[in-house]
Amino acid sequence: MSEGTFRSGFVALIGRPNVGKSTLMNQVLGQKVAITSDKPQTTRNRIHGVYTTEEGQIIFIDTPGVHKPLHKLGDYMMQVVRNTLSEVDVILFLTDVTQSMGAGEQYILQLLETVESPVILVLNKIDQVHPDDLLPRIEEYRQQFPFAEVVPVSALLGNNVSTLISVIFRYLPEGPMYYPEGQTTDHPESFIVAELIREKILHLTREEVPHSVAVVVEEMARRDGDVVYIRAVIYTERESQKGILIGKGGRMLKQVGQMARQEIEALLGSRVYLDLWVKVKEDWRNRDLLLKSFGFQLER
Repeated sequence: MSEGTFRSGFVALIGRPNVGKSTLMNQVLGQKVAITSDKPQTTRNRIHGVYTTEEGQIIFIDTPGVHKPLHKLGDYMMQVVRNTLSEVDVILFLTDVTQSMGAGEQYILQLLETVESPVILVLNKIDQVHPDDLLPRIEEYRQQFPFAEVVPVSALLGNNVSTLISVIFRYLPEGPMYYPEGQTTDHPESFIVAELIREKILHLTREEVPHSVAVVVEEMARRDGDVVYIRAVIYTERESQKGILIGKGGRMLKQVGQMARQEIEALLGSRVYLDLWVKVKEDWRNRDLLLKSFGFQLER
């Protein structure tokens, strides 16, 4: 690589819920920095993932899935999306190639009409369709928007992801290394720990429970020997939801803790004592002070 050609910049991932944005970012980075789930609206904050090579550095910003807000938390999530689009060098519009374009995609395209950054259409889940079905889907989108590039991928299997990385670098300006080599996210470990706990709740619970949950790590400290003590509080909105999260004889909470602890120990490289509590904060998704205390900083 010749001197002075190091490229760097910020790349937003946008799309409807459940199209694979977090899966793609984790695949690129080779490790989990964003949680995944088959339930929509899993991502609530902007998750930064840092990818560094000799060629340059890409700071990925995984945004919440675009949806119609139903409460103040939803308003916050959509504000995060809009703010992100105005701040980045490149935008990746992820779509699920197994599904036809719908109202959600049309709404995102309207948002994209207001931005100046190049937009790359990323058709995800190509492992689930016949190659002959790709061209009609690409043409469907090209008729709606002047995409800078179109790249089909499988975020889950990694198919064509290296091509996507090469394409992104072509659109990034020359710039500095924003983060040290080897750093994969700018979020503190406590944030990732809280997200891993929430991910297990998403996997294990159903109906209204997953979306009513917030997780706050109140203490994280190394104690005797090589054990990291973590006290985390799982907040939900109703007593009935608290009962589901604890489960009969505490079984559900124990299962959440066991599953989360395995990944947290891998993240920290240490044994972990995970102390989980469940508390009720009624209608917290519509209360500004609680949203702020849980880490959702609403901008005015």
